[in-house]
Amino acid sequence: MHDLSGKTILLTGASSGIGEATARTLASRGARLIVHYAGGPAARKSAEQAVAALPPDRRILIEADFADPNSATELWRDALSWATRIDAVVLNAAITRMSGGVEDSDEAWREAWDAQWRINVLAPCDLMRLAVHHWLVTGGGILVTMASWNAQRGSTSPAQLSYAASKAAVKAAAQTIARGYAKRGILSYIVSPGIVRTKMSEDFAAIQGGEDKVTATLAMGEWVPPGELAELIAFLCSGACRHLTGATLDVNGATYVR
Repeated sequence: MHDLSGKTILLTGASSGIGEATARTLASRGARLIVHYAGGPAARKSAEQAVAALPPDRRILIEADFADPNSATELWRDALSWATRIDAVVLNAAITRMSGGVEDSDEAWREAWDAQWRINVLAPCDLMRLAVHHWLVTGGGILVTMASWNAQRGSTSPAQLSYAASKAAVKAAAQTIARGYAKRGILSYIVSPGIVRTKMSEDFAAIQGGEDKVTATLAMGEWVPPGELAELIAFLCSGACRHLTGATLDVNGATYVR
């Protein structure tokens, strides 16, 4: 178990799924947390509950809608105003559209690409850029980017074409930062989950014929628990394995091995 006391971590998408589990785990390790959420009062309540173990002076919640092209910059500004120094950034927030495939309408195609590109690529890349600028001055930091096995293998659903492309794009950006700034003490890791027990995966399963059908394709016969990803993220944020920078860590129970 890695102690994160003394580290200030910015986590995006902390109100549900992987992000909520990660917020709980980072809080339990003693990190000082900047918790991003989107979606109004209900999302804020979930994020608050996830970090309730932390004293108020060791946490701050900031709402930002990444569909707004200025939101990531504003989030970073507000985060730095509170924290002064940020040691690690976990880029978890993302959306997926279950429409917008090649065979869908022009309108659905354009909406899926526009929405997912803004939220899954442009916003996290804005935060990557701002974090790198910060770490070049402060002497280094840690970036953890949530990708997807779709970024390597493509999606089994043609409707998720734009989602898979967005995850491949943010993965490539994180790898480029790893290669370009390793000598400057900036570490960049990519976590690439398979089917995780989240609402996003449940929605995906619904269009694939149901949970049983999806589960039958998995080598372990079970979905990845969000808590396991949270433990991995906490380990990466500790900086305990510097030479893992640039790696893509597959978490899919041996269903996709490369």
